[in-house]
Amino acid sequence: MSPIYNQLLIPFLTAMLLAITMGGSGTAPAFSATYGANVIRKSIIPGLFGIMVFVGALLAGKKTANTMGSGILSGEYMTFIVVSIALFSIAITMLISNIAGIPQSTSQAAVLSLAAPALYFNKLDTNMLFEEIIPAWFVLPVISYFLSFFAGKYIYKPMRRRGLTMLRAQNENAKPIWDYLLIAMALYVSFAIGSNNVANAAGPLYTMTINELNIKESDHIVILMLATLVVAPCFGIGSSLFGHKILRNTGKEIVLFGKFEAVIIAFISGSLLLLASVVKGIPTSLVQVNVAAILGIGVAKMGHKNIFKKTQVKRFFAMWMIAPVISFVLSLLLIFLADRFNFL
Repeated sequence: MSPIYNQLLIPFLTAMLLAITMGGSGTAPAFSATYGANVIRKSIIPGLFGIMVFVGALLAGKKTANTMGSGILSGEYMTFIVVSIALFSIAITMLISNIAGIPQSTSQAAVLSLAAPALYFNKLDTNMLFEEIIPAWFVLPVISYFLSFFAGKYIYKPMRRRGLTMLRAQNENAKPIWDYLLIAMALYVSFAIGSNNVANAAGPLYTMTINELNIKESDHIVILMLATLVVAPCFGIGSSLFGHKILRNTGKEIVLFGKFEAVIIAFISGSLLLLASVVKGIPTSLVQVNVAAILGIGVAKMGHKNIFKKTQVKRFFAMWMIAPVISFVLSLLLIFLADRFNFL
């Protein structure tokens, strides 16, 4: 094997490690509502999740991959050392979150991990970062919360008060319909994850490979597909290793779901992420959009104080603030050391 292929092996292995950690965190927004409503066995979740992530990445992930490949850090700086450092920093951040059992925004950690070398090289695209990506991180969870809250307050609760049989848990005729609908929603969210989060690893790999191997433009799409083929299946592995603890925290411990509420949560969070991916190619946080939907429906059912005083909610907010900073600082430190010792 030539030296250049040996060099490329390191970032590809790092990307696979990152995808495994992303799979653990990503399982929660895809299946926490379904799992919380007790309609699916945890043993089959990783397989279903991995398949749909792969399909979503192939069919709807191109724009986000391009954003992660050159929209934050210029493509010419995507060398195998820079990409390895960025992916490693994200992977460590996600591993810490998975061990803590807290679903974390892969996209936020990934964006800030790439922003660190961009800042170091004075090549940070501040327009993309501060005018498109970061605003979306704040706006989408707020939209998710209020959509879920209003759906719970003005659709679910009135229907439940009227005693419509479709919403009654004891109605055995309706039960299979809700079960299949919940599973369909979980697969839909998994597809949305594939359209967005796979790009966090596949995008940098794609640009790096083109640069290092001088791939001609006509073959760029092939390289993107190969990067996706390497990254996407590892999501299922991560789901089987880390997914259960995070599923329990989001699906069982924040609020007990009914099946109608679970459909609302999955549909709103999946649709918002897919919209961000397909329309703008913005890497954004499905985890936060999903938890915002969970909180919205929870507040509609139980009230503001009963939800926000829960320990799990406080831990989520704390980790969401800390983890992206860890990713940025670690990436910046490693880039500085690599430059200091003439590895760049």
